[in-house]
Amino acid sequence: MPLGRSRYLQFACLLVAAGLAIFGTVAVLGQRPTWTLMTPQAAWQPRDSQGELVYGGRMWIFGGWFDSYSAPPRDVWSSADGKEWVKVTDTAPWKHSDLPMTVVHNDRMWLMGGWYNGRLPGREASNEVWSSENGADWTLATSAAGWSPRLAAGVVAFKGRIWILGGADSYYDGGQLRNDVWSSVDGTHWVQATASAGWSPRAYHQAAVFNDRIFVFGGGNYVPDYHANNDVWSSADGITWRQETAAAGWHPRLWFSAAVYRNRLWMIGGWSDKPYKNWGDVWSTRDGRTWEKLKTPRAWRARHEHSVFVFQDKLWIAGGHAEPLNSEVWALHIR
Repeated sequence: MPLGRSRYLQFACLLVAAGLAIFGTVAVLGQRPTWTLMTPQAAWQPRDSQGELVYGGRMWIFGGWFDSYSAPPRDVWSSADGKEWVKVTDTAPWKHSDLPMTVVHNDRMWLMGGWYNGRLPGREASNEVWSSENGADWTLATSAAGWSPRLAAGVVAFKGRIWILGGADSYYDGGQLRNDVWSSVDGTHWVQATASAGWSPRAYHQAAVFNDRIFVFGGGNYVPDYHANNDVWSSADGITWRQETAAAGWHPRLWFSAAVYRNRLWMIGGWSDKPYKNWGDVWSTRDGRTWEKLKTPRAWRARHEHSVFVFQDKLWIAGGHAEPLNSEVWALHIR
């Protein structure tokens, strides 16, 4: 039956509206942020577990891990664009560069703790504290900080102090996990804020300063008794801790990375044993309690112990273990 004039006009309007809706959806999808591969192979040897930070208008990486039967590298690299990387030194004076803690404080780069010699004889954790203004010349602030030797602790710069949070005193040998919190103004003299924070003892977690609080989240233990968390805690002073959530939206994991970008706290990648897999997901939150998963048209291969930077208004990922190790550098810009 032919349509009446009024019904025809209504039908035409519906078609136009539908077309606009579809076009609008396509337009919105076209504006979705996506990861850009800045270089498939940076100048440094593929690695994971390196230290990383942003300093002096450049991204920096320090040392890391090649395999469990080699001493960790002691090289230092930096880049102003993520594509071209410059070797600053091949042999820094520190040697515990597998899973160290790195941070910028008082206009200097700091490297603390870490693991040396993989599974080889003489393997050990460190409580040395080093700093540098240029990446080539390093000063030993102390050979034995107040906190016990450890690796894979959380670290932040907060309220004019460096903070060390938790960690493990051994990598492969079933050492003790920590949930103590220490801070220092100068890297030499350390004060214990608490011997036992509200969160459980852990390593391979992350810490970040967000909303004027220290956040600690995820992590757990690798061997011999694997366990992983996805809880989130925060503190205004490093002493009193508040649980933001016992179970964030992302799967419990170790060896992930974190950043604060665009007024959100980010959790990126990582590894779990149950299920046994690398993760390639990206989550963010505005409050530490409610987490949202970022979906992008293009992304990097799932990995763990990669470096993450916030640099030039972008979120960056470099290296990590994506089966195999790699030296890729990716960037993401969110408007």
